[in-house]
Amino acid sequence: MNFFFKRKWRLKPSILTLFILLTVPVSVTIVAVTYFSNRSIAHAHAGALVEHFRHAALKDVQSDFEPFRTMARSAAVLGTEQPDFYFTDRSFEYLNSLLVHDDKIVSVYVGLNDGTFRQARRVDPQVKVFDELPPTGSRFAYRWILKTSDGGVLDRYEFRDPEGRVLGVAEQRTTYDPRIRGWYRHTIDAKSTFVTDPDVFSALGLVGFTIAAPFYAHGKPLGVAAIDITLDGLSEYLAERKISPGTLSYILDSHGLVIANSSRSKTYASEDGQVELKHVTETGDDLPAAAIAARPRDQTTLYSFTHAGREYVASLSAVPPALGKHWQLFIIAPLSDFASGLQRNNERLLAFGLLAMALQLVIVYLLTGIVSAPLEKLAWKVNRIQEFERDSLPSQDSPIREISVLSQAVDKLDSASKAFAAFVPVGLVKQLLQSDQKLELGGHSRFLTIFFSDLEAFSSLSEEVPSQELLLRVSAYFGLVTHAVNAEHGTIDKFLGDGVMAFWGAPALLEDHAWRACVAALRIQKGMEKLNEQWRAQGLKPLNLRIGIHSDAVLVGNVGSPERMSYTVVGDGVNVAARLEGINKEYGTRICISHSVFKEAGERLCVRPVDEVTVKGRRSKIPIYELLGAYGAGADLEPDAAALRLGDLTRSAYAAWAAHDGAAPGLYQKVLCEFPADSVARAFVSRVAT
Repeated sequence: MNFFFKRKWRLKPSILTLFILLTVPVSVTIVAVTYFSNRSIAHAHAGALVEHFRHAALKDVQSDFEPFRTMARSAAVLGTEQPDFYFTDRSFEYLNSLLVHDDKIVSVYVGLNDGTFRQARRVDPQVKVFDELPPTGSRFAYRWILKTSDGGVLDRYEFRDPEGRVLGVAEQRTTYDPRIRGWYRHTIDAKSTFVTDPDVFSALGLVGFTIAAPFYAHGKPLGVAAIDITLDGLSEYLAERKISPGTLSYILDSHGLVIANSSRSKTYASEDGQVELKHVTETGDDLPAAAIAARPRDQTTLYSFTHAGREYVASLSAVPPALGKHWQLFIIAPLSDFASGLQRNNERLLAFGLLAMALQLVIVYLLTGIVSAPLEKLAWKVNRIQEFERDSLPSQDSPIREISVLSQAVDKLDSASKAFAAFVPVGLVKQLLQSDQKLELGGHSRFLTIFFSDLEAFSSLSEEVPSQELLLRVSAYFGLVTHAVNAEHGTIDKFLGDGVMAFWGAPALLEDHAWRACVAALRIQKGMEKLNEQWRAQGLKPLNLRIGIHSDAVLVGNVGSPERMSYTVVGDGVNVAARLEGINKEYGTRICISHSVFKEAGERLCVRPVDEVTVKGRRSKIPIYELLGAYGAGADLEPDAAALRLGDLTRSAYAAWAAHDGAAPGLYQKVLCEFPADSVARAFVSRVAT
């Protein structure tokens, strides 16, 4: 136990282990209990569900027929209220509105007591009318049968498209009389809404039944309004209202003949205008026959039976007498349709439970990544800040509030450290971050190389150039100097107006600080040349740069007060470096270095001796040189041929002088020949000869 608590566990494996130990057993228990409970419920309620669906099916069959009965009665009421309505062509629009009310209606019509007949019907493009196919695009037809002036009877069709446009007309003489048709006679005799037995529609050649209602004028029959529905249409109704996917539904007449079925199979035949219906046991499917054979003698409405290894429930119920027909609703449903739903749910629940547990493991794994990954990156980022890497470190966004707050704090630390380093040398900031030392006043002596740069005639230029333009150009110059100094591991001390002070060798020690300072100066000079080329191309005046470099022992450290301090160098060497920068103006040079710099890095520098100068505060003169190039610092900093000759000669003369073993007269003559015969060369030669 002590080992468990003392061990340093990683965050992600710990969370995953705890999740598995705590949630997986609970999830398994919940899935198992739910699975077996659903199975028990399925078996207990299967019978109740079937009974419920039986009652719903009977109600649906009645409600499906009722709209057609209502439409037939409404058409009859209209004929009674307006006796002349169906004797005129204005009745066609009304009949057509009833026709398009439902796709199961194939025709709506009225037969009048004078033998007149008006009908709105659907048109089958493949069924001929008067031995000819209807015009292309025909979907509906208006039909009327009227007596002609010569005593004959004319049957006329007017074909129309779905928008009601007339596409053609067909007519011929006929002997058709609606008054002798069964739908007319039986309805008149019944004196109420009547549903015919299945019959063949003479005009359409389809098998179906008719729902008709009589209408009267002054108590006498005026006619009959009727709606034709095919048996196929009734089967569509049953198919659309199946109790379950495997359920078979039949509408049977009183003798068990199939009027309609939910499987949409054709269970009738017509020959010579007579319709022959098949018995439910002769439909080609042995399941209905098995259901009839298994029906108990006590005429139980709902019963169960087994066929081909499957359990079924069946129901044979009379259709409500409101239809006026002695029809029956026969339903056969596999019990598995009701239990299998819950069984499938159980299987899905089991599969879902396993999938959920796997998904939970993945989610927890990802969530632990959301927690641990940002923390790991924040730890890495803090290390980078401590190392003071100057590249841009990405911010770590997290949906977890505490991590987001921590990330913001680290970002602020990053920004603060970078802002701090903009005013304090990076090396000093690293030391402060990596140690427990406090920032205190004080310093120590160290041999460093100090660098000063300044722009020539900046005061005059500032009076001529707009301030915004001047600011942009000076910023480019400061950026160039800063980049070159940082690239050579130097430290920017401060910006002095248009000047820059920098030093090498502190806070980090550098063995070649003089060399690096000279290389940085040459890179700055090359960079200014490129900037001046761009400015000249833009029609701007160039900026000429002067640089002074000196190596000396100076005091380096924190100078100022406890409330405000600056990390800088002070001492006589700083004054000498500043003086060397100004000497460039007197000798027309660009980069002036002291003899101490040449002494530190002379073997790698190409210089030209300039003079020996006196610096304020010093009695002795200081030899100074113009920096022309550097060997091995890059092709762009290598001296040209002329500078190379001067550099080689200077190094040779200095080597001879430093060795204190004299120099051959030929060397002096060579120096006098190579250098201009002026005070600068003579002073140098004199010093060498001494």
